Amino acid sequence: MHDVLDIRDLLGDELDQQAESGHDVEPYRTPVATALREGADEAVLEELLAAVEGAPLRADWPYDEPDDATSLATLARDAGAAVAPWGGDDAALEDRLHGAWLGRCVGCTLGKPFEKVRREDIDRYLRAAGVEQLEDYAPLLDPAPHGIELHESWPETVRGRVDGVARDDDTDYTILGLYLLETHGPGFTRADVAKEWLRRFPFLQIYTAERAAYRNLVQGHPPDLAGRIRNPYREWIGAQIRADAWGYASPGDVTSAARMAYEDAGLSHAGNGVYGELWAAALVSAAFTAEDPAGALAVAARVVPPRSRLGVALAEVVAAHAAGTSWSTWRDALDERPWGAYSWVHTVNNACVVAGALLWGDGAFTRSVSLAVQGGWDTDCNGATVGSVLGAMYGRDAIADRWTEPLRDEVRSALFGFERSSIADLAGRTAEAARRARAAGGRPWDA
Repeated sequence: MHDVLDIRDLLGDELDQQAESGHDVEPYRTPVATALREGADEAVLEELLAAVEGAPLRADWPYDEPDDATSLATLARDAGAAVAPWGGDDAALEDRLHGAWLGRCVGCTLGKPFEKVRREDIDRYLRAAGVEQLEDYAPLLDPAPHGIELHESWPETVRGRVDGVARDDDTDYTILGLYLLETHGPGFTRADVAKEWLRRFPFLQIYTAERAAYRNLVQGHPPDLAGRIRNPYREWIGAQIRADAWGYASPGDVTSAARMAYEDAGLSHAGNGVYGELWAAALVSAAFTAEDPAGALAVAARVVPPRSRLGVALAEVVAAHAAGTSWSTWRDALDERPWGAYSWVHTVNNACVVAGALLWGDGAFTRSVSLAVQGGWDTDCNGATVGSVLGAMYGRDAIADRWTEPLRDEVRSALFGFERSSIADLAGRTAEAARRARAAGGRPWDA
């Protein structure tokens, strides 16, 4: 269950993480499997975990994955030179930000019932409901087809039962991002993020990499190390879903968005986990000035090391779309790539679904968020990111009333002090934070 307090979970998950990131863990597979199966004592597990963590990089590893500030700052500055700055007035910005917040809330709610449901079972469920593409919130089948169990949130996220935005970490982190901007400004530090996590989040309402970092902070480790100690989830999707506020505060300024994303991501993630947050922040930022989703994706790709797994995977998505491959053919092929076998909450595979939904959705809100959800894996996260990007790009009116009216302009949160918030108020506050960030100029990324 990926329990960050259980060394048995940490050991098995670290073995997977190290293998996925190119480390030679073959000598440890049998000893680890034996120790876990036979219930070895903690001292043996500790020794094995240290050995797996120290496994060397394979000589034939084809990827180059730096996550130091200097390398990523250079990419972000180059990406910033490739996008036009925001030139709209305050009213236009407020409309776009309202659209972005609504889009995120809609996409998250749409995907929530299918979280943890396999893609083939999502398709089977929808076929049983007579649905080819989701045009509204998920229908409720009672009973569901044999073997399919909707996410536990279904009583408040299926069609006819949506009454406000159900609590979800995808919206919690966006709210926290706004709070950080309001409280500490665009020059916030990693220590600021750590402090607000400990002050504002209940431990059990954050997950995997974030929970591991939280544990490390409580144990006294500094913020710059909290994400790199006993954290097998450091390349999972948690940082990517925290990115939107930085894009909202930096419309058309992808360098600033990426800098804030780096400061935030480094608290809990490394490698492709960090790239995912930079990419998503740049994607949202670029959406305010790009002509279409393909243009925003092209800019965002530039903040990702091109020879990283995420960089290679995203380039493959763009190439498949340009070649005229159908959505279903491409999505099936994605399963056959190495990252198709990664955790259902990994950064790389889910970023591909987001990029694919934006490309094959061709700018249409409903089709795009529906593809993001029907694409499987982390359905609520992917729906939220796609909705956020398109809301930022096209504004409030691009999202049909059938999506927004059930939200009742209210989002619930586990974040202390934000239990029930008005979406319109959050958008207005974000617009003010963006204006202040522009006036302040942020903190230059001069690493």
